[in-house]
Amino acid sequence: MTIRIAMWSGPRNLSTAMMYAFAARGDCAASDEPFYAAYLALTGLDHPMRDQVLASQPNDPARVDLTGPAPGGAAIWYQKHMVHHMLPQMPRDWFKACRHAFLIRHPARVIASYARKRESPTLDDLGFVQQAELFDAIAQATGKAPPVADSAAIRAAPGPMLQALCAALDLPWTERMLHWPAGPKPFDGAWAPHWYHAVHASTGFDAAEGPLPDLPADYARLAEAAMPHYRRLARHALSP
Repeated sequence: MTIRIAMWSGPRNLSTAMMYAFAARGDCAASDEPFYAAYLALTGLDHPMRDQVLASQPNDPARVDLTGPAPGGAAIWYQKHMVHHMLPQMPRDWFKACRHAFLIRHPARVIASYARKRESPTLDDLGFVQQAELFDAIAQATGKAPPVADSAAIRAAPGPMLQALCAALDLPWTERMLHWPAGPKPFDGAWAPHWYHAVHASTGFDAAEGPLPDLPADYARLAEAAMPHYRRLARHALSP
């Protein structure tokens, strides 16, 4: 039986490193943002490498298959999802076939990182509102709050935090999750050349983060608007 893990994140939340950690297990296939092309096709948004993304995945969300066997016949199928891709018209009937978890990060850090790659982000771009809405929907559908992992805690104590996450998902823990080879991965999305430079240079999780970044006034207001949604999920965050 295939175990499917749907990890829900906003952008710049350590989501690609987490995907690499699961793929490094040896028993796990990975899919990178399978609804990205459909999201761009439906919204018409002009994201970096838009044409390449649209050419690389189904543009019709109904054609995104997440409930069949895992790629390569792996026992575990890790699906990295961006919460803002899950538009109201996206199918959700596949949710019941997955174990769900949420990855969060402080808004100030998300905004500082995102703005280095794409200027003038909006609250919709960052996914905090959508993440809280999806968290509530999945908790209601399953009868329990899904596990939440804060990227700051992962970077501060990657081994204990990944052990806690695996336990919450009813998966065996392996230290192989702490390291991966440098460079691009075959399961990277078509957008990787624009967004993944730092994670391609990595072979494991970075060290604990320093103080929160100073933000310009307009970005500080954006972070303030995102904070209530971040705090709500942070109340459910796992401890090492």
